[in-house]
Amino acid sequence: MDNRERRDRGMAYITDEAIVEEQQRAKRAIRRYNACMPFDLEEGLRCLDEAGICHKGEVYFEPPFHCEYGTHIEVGENFYANAYCTMLDVARIRIGDDVLFGPNVSLYTAGHPIHPASRKSGYEYGIPITIGDRVWIGGNCVILPGVTIGSDSVIAAGSVVTKDVPPGVVAGKNPCRVIRSITEDDRKYYYKDRVFDEEVWEVIRRIE
Repeated sequence: MDNRERRDRGMAYITDEAIVEEQQRAKRAIRRYNACMPFDLEEGLRCLDEAGICHKGEVYFEPPFHCEYGTHIEVGENFYANAYCTMLDVARIRIGDDVLFGPNVSLYTAGHPIHPASRKSGYEYGIPITIGDRVWIGGNCVILPGVTIGSDSVIAAGSVVTKDVPPGVVAGKNPCRVIRSITEDDRKYYYKDRVFDEEVWEVIRRIE
């Protein structure tokens, strides 16, 4: 079994020449993406496709963006990531529809052993990350290996997410934990106690 197969099976593996070649291909495409004129969606999507990122439709990473392989990333429709998004996609990263990332959001599927002798061996690992539909992840958040974030949840800025987050909640802090559920009462507010004006509220009421 070669190291690429070990990696893709979630086993400990070593980065060898074949793996470096995969990374170089992706990094060349992402370098071109980051050099595109902002909001040049046509050219940007060509670069993302070349990197092997699987997406349904509209997807935009505000440059600069970084990933390891590209081919291990699946993104749903209407995805937006603000600047300095990092995806260490050693294992699969799956992201649903209508997801928003603030700036400096990092998804780390990759990791190294705790014990120094094991770490010195050069073996590392990747464990998948899954993010559901309509999730908003605030700026400067870190999502660690193996985490699943349920649909409709919000992760507060600056959080370090070490464990799964259920759907439909606000979660935050370090380590990240559930703060409260999102309820129907939240619909009329756009920030804390600030209520939508009537013009916007008419639009919001029609959205399911």
